[in-house]
Amino acid sequence: MNNGYKNDISMTVNEFIFRVKLTKEQSKEMYSYLEYLTPEMILFGLRFAYNRNIAIAGGYLMPGRKSLVKLETHMLSYEQARWRLKNWKSMIRSYRQKGYSYPTISRIKKEVRKIVAFREI
Repeated sequence: MNNGYKNDISMTVNEFIFRVKLTKEQSKEMYSYLEYLTPEMILFGLRFAYNRNIAIAGGYLMPGRKSLVKLETHMLSYEQARWRLKNWKSMIRSYRQKGYSYPTISRIKKEVRKIVAFREI
């Protein structure tokens, strides 16, 4: 039944010790996370946070996009939404001047369309 393969896999385990200056509250929070999470989950979280920080610093991740969409569409009346759709090219220019990315502008348009469609039903 061996088929030439080893059945036991041995891995070396490394202990990792680090120092971080934390407040009492932060220390309690960190301790609770380290006690509860597996090493794989801790590494996953650190990897995610690292990659997100790199993306924000590089300028290709704009956190808060959902709130930007809400900011632009939350208080729109039917008439305002319809006008924006009719004049969409000028709206794109306006949004680009504000620094919005094309995916964000696309999401805004989707929400504006919903406002118009809701009234026309």
